[in-house]
Amino acid sequence: MFHVILYEPEIPPNTGNVIRLCANTGAQLHLIRPLGFDLDDRKLRRAGLDYREWARVQDHPSLDSCLATLTVPRLFALTTKGQQRYSDTDFRAGDALLFGPESRGLPNHVLDLLPLERRLCVPMVTASRSLNLSNTVALVLYEAWRQNGFAGSVKVRTA
Repeated sequence: MFHVILYEPEIPPNTGNVIRLCANTGAQLHLIRPLGFDLDDRKLRRAGLDYREWARVQDHPSLDSCLATLTVPRLFALTTKGQQRYSDTDFRAGDALLFGPESRGLPNHVLDLLPLERRLCVPMVTASRSLNLSNTVALVLYEAWRQNGFAGSVKVRTA
């Protein structure tokens, strides 16, 4: 199982999509306040459909309080400032993946908590600024899960 941490998410449909993603991958979702929306927001519910009841979601007043509750072996931050590609990282079960708010990404004081090799990026063409938050979470979470043999997933049937 992996931990997905959304630091001060701002856009309800992105968080709803991540709730659905976590429900379908077995990841635990952690939301760091302040949130840019109410957890009962209609747009959040619509994007997450009925997956909220299947997802393990916790909200925390701060990143410090979140990390204090986890027995996380390793924390990785996704940032456009990262020097290592997420796809070049060896993920282990239990790792935590930290993503910043949509409009500004993770602040420097949070990035400074992590060594450079734990600050990961998703490759993009030169003129690009960033990817959508829920798309980035999906890319990285599925790569981490793939590396761990899709543990806990339904076996694919072959004819």
